[in-house]
Amino acid sequence: MYQIKFVIILFFFCFSYATEKTDADWWQKKAEIMVKNQLERRGIQNEEVLRVMRETPRHLFVPENLMEEAYEDGPLPIGEGQTISQPYIVALMTELLELNGNERILEIGTGSGYQAAILSPLVKEVYSIEIVKSLAQNADKKLKEMQYHNVMVKWGDGYKGWAEHAPFDAIIVTAAPDQVPQTLIDQMKIGGRLVLPVGTCFQKLKVVSKMRDGEIGEKNIISVRFVPMVHSEKIPRDSSKFQISD
Repeated sequence: MYQIKFVIILFFFCFSYATEKTDADWWQKKAEIMVKNQLERRGIQNEEVLRVMRETPRHLFVPENLMEEAYEDGPLPIGEGQTISQPYIVALMTELLELNGNERILEIGTGSGYQAAILSPLVKEVYSIEIVKSLAQNADKKLKEMQYHNVMVKWGDGYKGWAEHAPFDAIIVTAAPDQVPQTLIDQMKIGGRLVLPVGTCFQKLKVVSKMRDGEIGEKNIISVRFVPMVHSEKIPRDSSKFQISD
C-alpha cells in the first residue's frame, strides 16, 4: 500500500513539474512558430535577426491582457495611442540596418522597448528616444529589469535626435514623419543607414544612405502603416536633462 501511495505521489509530482515547465516554455514555442511562419516565409534571412526574434520574450513588452496575442501576425496597442509593431516589420527594419555588431544605434520611438531589446544583442550601444514620457519611463524600467545594459532611454523629441551621442552608425525610426528629418541625416555617420517609414495617408518604408561623397541615397522598400511622428512643445529644447538612464 505504501509503495502504491509513493508511486501516485511521484506521478503527480512529475506531472505538476512537467506542466509547470510547459507553462514556462509556452512563449518559446510560439516564438519559434512566429519566426518560421511570419519571418522566414516572408524572406527574412539574416540568421542573427532570426535568432534574437526567436529568443526575445515579446509577450513581456505588451499589456498583460494581450500576452497571448504577442506572437501573432500584427501590431498591438501598448497605451497612449501607440503600438508595438508587427513582428515581421520589426525583423525587416532590423535586417535593413545591415548590422555587424559594433554599431552605435539611435532609435526614435522607444514605445514598449521591444525594438530596443531586439537591437541590444546585435549592436554595441542603443540610444532610444520616446516622446511619451510614461512610455519612456516604463520601457526604461523594463529594459533595466531584463538587463539590457547597453540600451539608454530618454524622454525627448525624436525630430531633434540625440546630438550628445552623434554621429550614429545607423538610425531606426518607428513612427512616420511626413518627410525625412534633416537632423537625423546630419547625425548619421558617413556610410550610415537610416530606416524609417515616411508619409501621411500613404507611407513607404525607406532606407536612406549617407554616401562617402556626402550624397544621400534613398530606396523605397514596401508600403507600411505607422503612427505619425510628432513634435512636442512640452519638452524643453534641451531635453538631455530628462534622460532616464543613469
